Amino acid sequence: MSQVLPIIRLNEEEEMFREAVLDFAREQIAPHVMEMDQKAQFRRELLDQFFELGLMGIDIPEAYGGTGGNFFMSILAIEALASVDASAAIYVDVQNTLVNNAFMRWGNEAIKQKYLPQLAQEKIGAYALSEPSSGSDAFGLKARGEDKGDHFVLNGTKLWITNAAEADIFLVFANINPELGYKGITAFVIERGFDGFKVGKKEDKLGIRASSTCELIMENCIVPRENVLGEMGKGYKVAIETLNEG
Repeated sequence: MSQVLPIIRLNEEEEMFREAVLDFAREQIAPHVMEMDQKAQFRRELLDQFFELGLMGIDIPEAYGGTGGNFFMSILAIEALASVDASAAIYVDVQNTLVNNAFMRWGNEAIKQKYLPQLAQEKIGAYALSEPSSGSDAFGLKARGEDKGDHFVLNGTKLWITNAAEADIFLVFANINPELGYKGITAFVIERGFDGFKVGKKEDKLGIRASSTCELIMENCIVPRENVLGEMGKGYKVAIETLNEG
């Protein structure tokens, strides 16, 4: 019988990285999986260890405080964590493939300098697209943003937002010009402490319970103009192209 070769062969660095993450997951996460699932709460000290190990900024360049790896290494880490606990994998997945990925690809230098070090070293991010009436349909969102010159005022609700209970930085999509349809959709960076913004109800899920899923509420939420991610009216592009990879 002919030998079946793996589709992908890891180099020495990749194999060592994968094994290190797998060892961490088996030794540090596995003993707590059942308890975390029952309580629907991921242990904060494990999230802190994710940052200490560089798992929350894997492909963020070292110049911005990240690990300096690549997207494939993020996938290796997510796969290794998922073999032990899906909730653990989701925290690392959303952070790297959705939030960090969008900031690195679409952020200007000021946004990168301000937020990438925080995301790599201490703060959890969340990706907020889904809404009560549109799910992840980027073209159908109802959240609105009003241009006030040096800032925008956002109103709307997001649902089922992963990592939201622990997150401090949120990538939120709203339409600033509904007359243009999807071409009015714009991506905004919102911090937990912004006026008019709050994290709402945490969902009680059937599975993957230690991974938080919450609603976000924006009631006249004030967002500085410099917190637009990418071009105004190009948020649909940010949303779709990020989801294609995340």
